[in-house]
Amino acid sequence: MIDTTVWAPRGLAVLRIVTALLFLEHATQKFFSFPTGMGGPLPTLIMVAGAIELISSLLIIAGFYTRIAAFIASGEMAVAYFMAHFPQSFWPAVNKGEAAILFCFIFLYIALAGAGAWAVDNSRRTAAFV
Repeated sequence: MIDTTVWAPRGLAVLRIVTALLFLEHATQKFFSFPTGMGGPLPTLIMVAGAIELISSLLIIAGFYTRIAAFIASGEMAVAYFMAHFPQSFWPAVNKGEAAILFCFIFLYIALAGAGAWAVDNSRRTAAFV
């Protein structure tokens, strides 16, 4: 029998870290042209999105202010979906918005569930009550 009290927080932490690493790639693409560049100077809206992606993904990876960072990242992905993908088609498979939808709802889940194991938030919470 699997002890969910031990494994569920660890599974949530793995989901948090892997999702945030994938999200970080979007920021590095915008600012550092890695792994591929976006080409040319970036519009202001894209630079703001990149800043949100960079800061929130680093916070989420570390598990520092995870709920707030994940909530902001979730909101950014909702806005990105409805601004960039939805106008192209109603269907996510057609408008290529699946990743934006998944990021939105995974980050919303993390905002509600917390960081899980291996997070700075856990040590901060413990220290506050000592």
